[in-house]
Amino acid sequence: MPLQFKSVFTKSRTVTAVLILFILAVSFHIPVMSMFTIVWSTEPQSNVSFPYVTRKSSDSIIRYSDMLNRTTLPWINFIIMIACVAIIKLKLYQSSRVRRSQTSKSVSDPKQAHEAANNHERSSKDLRVIQSVVLICCIFIVSQLPFLVYSTGRLINPEFDVFKKQQNLFYIFTTISRTFSYLNASVNIFVYYNYNSKYRLIFLSITKWKVTSTSETQ
Repeated sequence: MPLQFKSVFTKSRTVTAVLILFILAVSFHIPVMSMFTIVWSTEPQSNVSFPYVTRKSSDSIIRYSDMLNRTTLPWINFIIMIACVAIIKLKLYQSSRVRRSQTSKSVSDPKQAHEAANNHERSSKDLRVIQSVVLICCIFIVSQLPFLVYSTGRLINPEFDVFKKQQNLFYIFTTISRTFSYLNASVNIFVYYNYNSKYRLIFLSITKWKVTSTSETQ
């Protein structure tokens, strides 16, 4: 088959990729985190000292964060995501052609027909996994668009920011971006529920337990 999802995205590869991405994400945000420090202050009336977090004024670090963490890297991720979806769709098309050719060859041979049936069953499971991945990627692509628009606009137009001339428009875009992010996280639950049988069983068992517990307490 042109596309074998489980053989490519193994558990070890997935864990390794997640760890590498986590380390990179932390590394890119170290300059931003270095702006914050904990200082002590004393309240004059009660003479009680307490710690609080303060931020150093550093326009260069903020500019760095806007260019790299909030604009360049999200756009790179966005383009990679679109490319991956296109590649998966191409592989799905190639896979369907291979399945059709195998089916046509195995019609006259019972042994080949049995093998083709087993391959079709395995490929159907892989197909559902791939469909769910493509759908999640598409949802992510759509949900990222508002953030990319306002982060890029904020970088290009200095007045498109908080406490600037276009702050009302900036608040509108940030609200839309935040709403799309919430929708992205919310819709994913239904995608997993529809395509993943194990997730569906666990979800139903949890909700059933909660409903039962609620009815018993009443």
